[in-house]
Amino acid sequence: MVKSMTGFGRSSLALENMDVIVELRSVNHRFLETSVRLPHIYSYLEDKLKKQVQQKVARGKVDIVLTIQHHGLNDVKVEVNDDLALAYVNSLRNANERIGLNDDLTLSSLIRFSDIFSLKKVQLDEEALWAAVLPVVKDALDKFLEMRIIEGEKLCSDLKNRLDSLKKMLDQVEKYAPETAKRYYNKLYSKLSELLSERDIEESRITTEAAIFADRIAIDEETVRLASHIEQFNSLLDSNEPIGRKLDFLVQEMNREVNTMGSKAQDLAVTRLVVDMKSEIEKLREQIQNIE
Repeated sequence: MVKSMTGFGRSSLALENMDVIVELRSVNHRFLETSVRLPHIYSYLEDKLKKQVQQKVARGKVDIVLTIQHHGLNDVKVEVNDDLALAYVNSLRNANERIGLNDDLTLSSLIRFSDIFSLKKVQLDEEALWAAVLPVVKDALDKFLEMRIIEGEKLCSDLKNRLDSLKKMLDQVEKYAPETAKRYYNKLYSKLSELLSERDIEESRITTEAAIFADRIAIDEETVRLASHIEQFNSLLDSNEPIGRKLDFLVQEMNREVNTMGSKAQDLAVTRLVVDMKSEIEKLREQIQNIE
């Protein structure tokens, strides 16, 4: 099964005291790189989120965004700095004794001193919070993987069409190759016979030399290997494991064989086919960059 490295998944869950939202998105990358964005107070969830992705994804740059929105002030705690409040009270009463005013100091009088108050987020139980977040993560991950599979199916279909086109070109090359080698041999034989006609050289030697040179343009080995690579490529497209790196290697080998064919080609028809094959292989190479 071909999977694209491009994907997106989003899931949310509304609980009694909070809303949990998880988003995953990914782009091409040679290896697996996972980054997490979440509120700082929940940073202890980062490794847990990464492990969920690592269990399901082999390659790609994956971004995970976790948003937790609490309802009302259930997650806020007001704390009073008792020492600072007492210092204010003592200072005011000492000043009152010196000035001689009525002591009307009450608890409500301290409200104006805002620095004695602090707001703190209430830390939820880590296991309880993860138990709430995990189902949302799994649902978002399922949607993320589903999109990767859908995109992968489109890629697979296009790749197989290109492989079919490449195989048809190869079949034509294999058809022309023997005729090309024969014409090249005849041309060499004629030329050598002409050049060596005045010398006492056996005809068998001329035949041998012509055959040796003609053999240098033979592309039988290259066509056989290219056909094998195409077959392997097709087989990998039906595999259930990550195949991106293997396909990348095969494309390099396919390109090598076609380049060798081009350097040996002594026929215009074969040369044109080699150019078209190189173009098709380059399109394969571009597409497999997005395969996991």
